[in-house]
Amino acid sequence: MTNTVCDLTNRKCKPCEGGVPALTRTEIDELLKQLSGWEYRDGVITKTYSFKNYYQTMAFVNALAWVSHREDHHPDLEVGYSKCVVRYSTHAIKGLSENDFICAAKIDALFAV
Repeated sequence: MTNTVCDLTNRKCKPCEGGVPALTRTEIDELLKQLSGWEYRDGVITKTYSFKNYYQTMAFVNALAWVSHREDHHPDLEVGYSKCVVRYSTHAIKGLSENDFICAAKIDALFAV
């Protein structure tokens, strides 16, 4: 894990009720450099995690839910037998915020456990 990713995992999400601008494409590109395997498309960052079986997939989803609850920032999920697609955006601002990247980094760290 790089120092930059470590910096993201050590941050806490800040409440976002709107009224602040979404990140610019330049800011998004810089933050994406700090993550591995995440893609930006249509105002959302996305990553697919693969597993050996349904049990591992659901264990990951449950751990992800715990992290999301603690950060009070929740992704959209698509769950299958051996994969989980995670999509982050900040609905209140109709775009991306730093919270999306903080959570993405924390989920990557969780997957590495």
